[in-house]
Amino acid sequence: MKIDRPGAARVLTEDEAAALVALERSAGCRIVFTNGVFDLLHPGHVRYLQDARALGDVLIVGLNADESVSRNKGPGRPITPQNERAEVLAALSSVDAVVVFPEDTPANIIRRVQPDILVKGADWPEDQIVGRDTVEARDGRVVLLPVAQGYSTTSIVERIKNALR
Repeated sequence: MKIDRPGAARVLTEDEAAALVALERSAGCRIVFTNGVFDLLHPGHVRYLQDARALGDVLIVGLNADESVSRNKGPGRPITPQNERAEVLAALSSVDAVVVFPEDTPANIIRRVQPDILVKGADWPEDQIVGRDTVEARDGRVVLLPVAQGYSTTSIVERIKNALR
């Protein structure tokens, strides 16, 4: 079932996401989850999210909160504030819901939504994928998607910085 709400209304709390998952799963839908920073949305992200959505019926995206991004990525990140990042992601047709999480990892939200499919970029070492155990414990699966060549938020940020020098 495709969620029929405008983008900003698809930014959910963890409780709302868990309720959505229960409703969608009761209708026989497969829940896909991925997460990230998405602070400079680019075509590589869009392709990744489209590919993730194609694996199931509902795509929920966990979005690192600003404080988490700063801890994980360092000073100067995120480029775009969390509410704006969430609104842009939620407006994408491939994304059914966005949940902002303050922790450094998505472990808590993954435990809450219990996705059937956990998606990460293929650049992630399999033994470092947070939530793998939760998903596999309920007979779900982890899918590693190829990273779109030529698109890396870090490299885009560096190119912008170099152009400004």
